[in-house]
Amino acid sequence: MFQLDLLSRVPVYEQIINQLESLVLSDILMPHTQLPSVRGLSVQLSINPNTIQKAYSELDRRGIIYSVPGRGCFVSEDSKSILSSLSRNKLKPLTSLLGELKLAGIEKEEIISIVDSVYEKGNEV
Repeated sequence: MFQLDLLSRVPVYEQIINQLESLVLSDILMPHTQLPSVRGLSVQLSINPNTIQKAYSELDRRGIIYSVPGRGCFVSEDSKSILSSLSRNKLKPLTSLLGELKLAGIEKEEIISIVDSVYEKGNEV
């Protein structure tokens, strides 16, 4: 389920968050799906349980998952819409970047070609 890069500059807990969010957005994890337990996932990934707990706590704070005492953590009903909304917030920096690229002389067709290639790949990132 999770692929960690221990040599990455991205902290392990953020890698877990990013991958879980991708699984939700790609409909691999549906609402009310139970997530692996903190202890079970820490054994599976050979990392400290506190790292998993930190990722789960952040996801809970964002409303992506919810916890049921004694039962575990589950994907929230609104997780996909929350993530979509957060992704839309990235459009403003993208607009700014496109303006910079235009000033640098990058042709519109080249940018459109890159966008098309990303969208043709589907859910792959």
